Parts: sequence; structure tokens; C-alpha cells
Amino acid sequence: MNDNTYGLDKPYVICHMGMSLDGKVTGGFLDLPHCAEALEAYYTVNRELSAMAYACGRVTMEGSFTKGFRPDLTPFLEEVVPPMDYVADENATFFAVAFDRRGRLGWTAPAIEDEDPGYGGAHIIEVLCAGVPQAYLAYLQSVGVSYIFASREDDASELDIALALHKLKAIFGIDKLLLEGGSILNGAFLRDDLVDELSLVLFPATGAEEDKPLFWQSSTNRFTLAESRSIGSVPHLRYTRVR
Repeated sequence: MNDNTYGLDKPYVICHMGMSLDGKVTGGFLDLPHCAEALEAYYTVNRELSAMAYACGRVTMEGSFTKGFRPDLTPFLEEVVPPMDYVADENATFFAVAFDRRGRLGWTAPAIEDEDPGYGGAHIIEVLCAGVPQAYLAYLQSVGVSYIFASREDDASELDIALALHKLKAIFGIDKLLLEGGSILNGAFLRDDLVDELSLVLFPATGAEEDKPLFWQSSTNRFTLAESRSIGSVPHLRYTRVR
């Protein structure tokens, strides 16, 4: 797939990640004291990129924001909610996009609560596949969370990322989006040729064998170096997609 899949438009996608010297994006190296400067540089670049939205997979959203909270859907079991896209806040201008195909994340507020201005205050949009329980949709509406459906035509249980991106632009007006993990979602974007740019902040450490790579099950794509700079002692590299 590419930008012209179905003839649809999409946001400009920048995959912005902090990465170890051996290409890992999760693991204990992120918390090492001598990596603190790199971590702060990562957040600095996040703010500099000034995107209207950032997107993460379910596991990353859970680890960073929902902290494993599971909603009680019992009060919503009798609700009848058609499987249609839902906009909870028509005035929102900054968004957190959760690719959560089965509808597992538990939210307690309609926007991300975080002290970092690069994340806090972002209105939440859930990206779902067909078949998510109506009780979960009713729950999201009760919290004030928006959601869209983006299932593949050949497998309704799998996400159609190109369709999701088109809806994010058409419905919410998102013209630039930061893709910030995890590895599985990054790889899915890359396989569908939906990454326009890489923004990589290098951490002065290597990861462990069990740590996750930048892209999981990715495909071959060509990028060219657009910018190389240092933020203090931290390298920041930007690559653009060669099409």
C-alpha cells in the first residue's frame, strides 16, 4: 500500500523514536542515568515537530498512559450502539491516536493526562476493527473518547492502516502525525509504505536480546538522510522516504 491506496489522502507520517545503538526501542537502557540527556532530547524533538497527533499501539498506550486499567463494561451491556465512527469533541485540535483493534484499552478521561506538553491534553481517538463489543463503544462514549473503524476488506479483524489514516485526516483534519511505537505498529506502517519520514534520537547504550527492534517484521524501504545534528551530545537523525 501507499499514499494512493483507494485514492485516499492521509497525514504526513513521521516515525519518531528513541533508539539504542543496536536498533532497540524498548528496554532497561531507556532508564540508565547516562541516557537521561537522550531521553530529554527525544521529548524535545517531539515538541519541535509540532504534529497535530501522535499514534501508538495498544501495548505502548497501556504502558505509557492507561497503566493496565480495565473498564467495567457491565453498565453498558444493554446498550445498542451502531458500529459507526464517533467524534466526541468537535473542537479538539491535538490528538492521541490509539491503534486498539479489539477495544481493550481503558480510559478514564477524554484526553491524555501527562505533564509533558508534547503529550498532555491530547484528545483520544481509538482506532478499532469491526466486531468490537457495543458495550465498549458505549463505554468510550460515556468517557468522551472518539473512535473510528478501519478494518481490512479481506479480514475484518485486522486493521487497514491506510484507511485509518485517511479517516484521521478527513474527519479530524490531522495533517501531520507522529508514529511512536511500538515495534509491531511501526512495522505495519512500514510494510504498507505509510512512513514518510524517520526521526531517530540515538541513546548511548545497547539493548538486551529481549528488547524490541525499531520495526517488527518490516519490509525493504529506501530513505535518504535529510538532517543530522546534535542536541547537546545526543545525535538526532532525520530520514525522508525515497519514492
